[in-house]
Amino acid sequence: MANLKEIRNRISSVSSTMQITSAMKMVSAAKLKKAQDAIVAMRPYADKLSFLLAGLGQSLEEGTENVYAEKRAAKKVLLVAISSNRGLCGAFNTNVIKAVKAASESYGKGVSVEIVTIGKKVADGLKEAVIVGDHSSIYDDLTFDASVAVANDLIEAFISEQYDEIRLVYNSFKNAATQIVKNEAFLPMVAEGDASETTTEEYIFEPSAEEIVNELIPKSLKIQLYKAIRDSFASEHGARMTAMHKATDNAKELRDQLKLTYNKARQAAITNEILEIVGGAEALNG
Repeated sequence: MANLKEIRNRISSVSSTMQITSAMKMVSAAKLKKAQDAIVAMRPYADKLSFLLAGLGQSLEEGTENVYAEKRAAKKVLLVAISSNRGLCGAFNTNVIKAVKAASESYGKGVSVEIVTIGKKVADGLKEAVIVGDHSSIYDDLTFDASVAVANDLIEAFISEQYDEIRLVYNSFKNAATQIVKNEAFLPMVAEGDASETTTEEYIFEPSAEEIVNELIPKSLKIQLYKAIRDSFASEHGARMTAMHKATDNAKELRDQLKLTYNKARQAAITNEILEIVGGAEALNG
């Protein structure tokens, strides 16, 4: 059994760790509230815009060229992997890394897969992959304007046929304890939702359909990327808050066990001292 000094040192160390994890949990909880409000407020607009574009895409099938929906044989694919810049958030980053690797392996040998990273952790975890760009600094000032620059590069890469397909891999926020890893199509555009709902809508284009394609669709793509980053940002704080909550509980449990061990060891030491004193007294009397 460890001596009393070693046990006291371990109790002190675990208590310090518990204070740190508890503080990190409180910080993440505060940041989560702000990030959650941002993504919850943004989703209805983004979803409605996607719904409108689904109907718009069907209306443009005849006679109007839509370069954003052009389907080509997937010979060169770009995966945009979105994670966090910091760790201590459970399996948050690991799940994205696994999803990116699985997505890369799902393509045949004749397909070239390259990766753009948003987040230092996914960049570190995919060092063996072909990483052609890193935008981890976007978290220094996470705004819509900051994400627009990245979205413009992705759109231009697709239109110029540098890539035949671009997909987003990220954690979607459900609640503080649950994050869902998504592998989402970015380009070419894919109509989402119930097709029967969109086909019943009749659209009158003002201005022309071509102008709408040139203005509305790029805007939708920029919003889609920003929503994915915001989703990941909220998921990060939810995952970290949950991880730190579990770490705090585990530290408290370990501290309580160490205190019990310490008390037993101290009681045993006191009992041994009493026995030695009694034994010495009896020896003197004898």
